[in-house]
Amino acid sequence: MTWVFAILALVCEIIGTVGGFGSSVFFVPLASFFYDFKTVLGLTALLHVFSNLAKIILFFRHINKRLFLIYAIPSIIAVTIGAVLVTRMNLKYAEIAMSIFLILFSLFFFINRNLKLMPTNANAVAGGSIAGFAAGLLGTGGAIRGASMAAFNLEKNVFVGTSAAIDMGVDLCRSVIYLDSGFVQVKYLYLIAILVAVSFVGTYLGKLILNRINQEQFKMTVLILIILIGLITLIKVLKSWNG
Repeated sequence: MTWVFAILALVCEIIGTVGGFGSSVFFVPLASFFYDFKTVLGLTALLHVFSNLAKIILFFRHINKRLFLIYAIPSIIAVTIGAVLVTRMNLKYAEIAMSIFLILFSLFFFINRNLKLMPTNANAVAGGSIAGFAAGLLGTGGAIRGASMAAFNLEKNVFVGTSAAIDMGVDLCRSVIYLDSGFVQVKYLYLIAILVAVSFVGTYLGKLILNRINQEQFKMTVLILIILIGLITLIKVLKSWNG
């Protein structure tokens, strides 16, 4: 099972790097088929810490420092609130909320594929706050921030680098909260080595692919896959409740 998990995590990291959605939008629902949701939240946060480190190393010179500050501060505050909240609630509800979020998010942006937000500081703060809260509570929120950042019409390397820098603060904060709450048991610590390898290899391969594809068509394909994964995860959770 471990090698299947590692391969899926690698694929999620590659797709997340290329698509600009972040790996968690795939990793969280897929990993929940292998581990309980509490463990998945902890592993996702750790995967993103290593993933962001890899992206920062590869895309460091492309980071937009002004946007980083505008997004990072509200994101870190919001992710702290979301992560603390999820440690105190029934995680079945959080998993259902995550599934519904993926479905609605994907449908919205698939239908409104030409939607453009205004590139204002207010929209950046709002996008960062919502994304941070979703990341803390549901394990995935980078896609929301990605949609918000798209308004600034950033060159794709700048987009990836800046997003990774913002994410690093978000994921460090939630990692501390999740680990302090016992979300990752000692028996799963060996997975950290796998996540480190996946993060760097997946990010590197994603960077190689990034300049060789039609990104718009790729994103539409990703959105369809997210809808399907969200539906499958929702059915799985509801069946476990009824069973």
